[in-house]
Amino acid sequence: MKSLLEAVESRGSRLLLQGGARNLGADEFLREVRDCARLMRKSNIRCLALLADNGPDWLVTDLAARLAGAVLVPLPAFFTPRQLHHVLDATAADALATDAAPISGFRPAGRLTGKLSLGLRRTGGAEIPSATAKVTFTSGTTAEPKGVCLSESALDAVAGSICTATDAVSVRRHLCVLPLAVLLENVAGVYGALLGGAELVVPPLYELGWTGSSSFDAARLLECLDRYRPQSMILLPQLLKALVAELKRKGKSLAGLEFVAVGGARIPARLITAARTRGVPVYEGYGLSECGSVVSLNVPGADLPGSVGKPLPGRNVRIGPRGHIEIRHPGYLGYLGCGAGPQWLDTGDIGHFDASGFLHIGGRSKNLLITAYGRNISPEWVESELLCEPGVLQAMVLGDAWPGLGALLVASPGADIESSVRQCNARLPDYARVAAWRRVEYMSAESGLATANGRLRRARVADLHRGQVDSMRKQLEGPEGGPVLTTPSNNKGPTCHSTQS
Repeated sequence: MKSLLEAVESRGSRLLLQGGARNLGADEFLREVRDCARLMRKSNIRCLALLADNGPDWLVTDLAARLAGAVLVPLPAFFTPRQLHHVLDATAADALATDAAPISGFRPAGRLTGKLSLGLRRTGGAEIPSATAKVTFTSGTTAEPKGVCLSESALDAVAGSICTATDAVSVRRHLCVLPLAVLLENVAGVYGALLGGAELVVPPLYELGWTGSSSFDAARLLECLDRYRPQSMILLPQLLKALVAELKRKGKSLAGLEFVAVGGARIPARLITAARTRGVPVYEGYGLSECGSVVSLNVPGADLPGSVGKPLPGRNVRIGPRGHIEIRHPGYLGYLGCGAGPQWLDTGDIGHFDASGFLHIGGRSKNLLITAYGRNISPEWVESELLCEPGVLQAMVLGDAWPGLGALLVASPGADIESSVRQCNARLPDYARVAAWRRVEYMSAESGLATANGRLRRARVADLHRGQVDSMRKQLEGPEGGPVLTTPSNNKGPTCHSTQS
């Protein structure tokens, strides 16, 4: 398969990307990439951190770093100052390209591109594997993100596999909805489109409906879909839910989309069905940063809602003796400063293959709840059912060693959340029903309570809401520490509830 630069060069002067007020042909884009790479080499840049909004300049810098042989470190805009400094120190980045305010420690060195300023500093260098092209940082479960070192060949292999798997889909234009610093958009979206011959539409994030990383206006995304008429895009589950709700509110269905990939967290099959009835052809997938993003994907002709599809071509996936999903030669070179990666990566995700070869995810093994009655429950299962309800925006289920399950819930404006919980419970077996719940504020990546892909950082959420978590447990255990068997409603106020179906 052609390299990314060869794939772009083969297009001649045809339109390659639109972004903001700029339209660039392939030849114009390559000129900017080469100019940017020359400046990187002239400045002796070894490791470049990139902190910028979506747009052509981000993509120019990304490919220029490849051409210049520099390691690129994309910085998510929602990282806290502490996290940003941790990443810059861990990678010993000697350069910073940004469209935001400069970061202390870097001396101004002019412009890297039309919109990005360049800052330089002297550093001693970090232990980064020699073949590393990109270091992506996962939010993980601790305050300090972990750096995953990825090679150019591994990233291109993922993009090539996606092209092969979706070969039957007619995609002429891809809309980048997620921040480009998110590996899923960067690799599956951008690189996949470049290798597949599709145009890229890369508007600034505010135009798509993003406000920071904690608020999203689906009406503005609909405007972008009407304006740009893409055939493909990638969404996170919460964005898909917001889009479907907005389409339902307006009594509208979409036309022209061919393929909408969604991943990052478990997705209820009912949400996929609801999306498809509104003209959003959703296909769920599964991936990890350590694998360069996508591992498996549903596609037209090989599609089973409720599963995460079949492994991509070239992926060797098995279920280990503990029921964990394991991936051979995942593609990453190791974590920053921690040596080489394993031959078989234990993902920590519980899963199984069905008779047709579709992969099903049960949840994270470390999240498994064992109730006081000895029932093993994956909280992701119950959360996915809660998220089927329009009134529930976010949900985190707890209950390890409890007599029943509790939930921290973020409600839609004006929603009857108690009714939502009751309807959800009606679909669940008695042992998996939510017996108590509390309202909480939205859990965003900016607040450190969620990852870039929308996965909740459970330990942090539980710590932040320790008082509410403890009160739910006490409520369910009763005054003497024993289980409460009949709890129709204790009416303790607007944020303290107990329901039973």
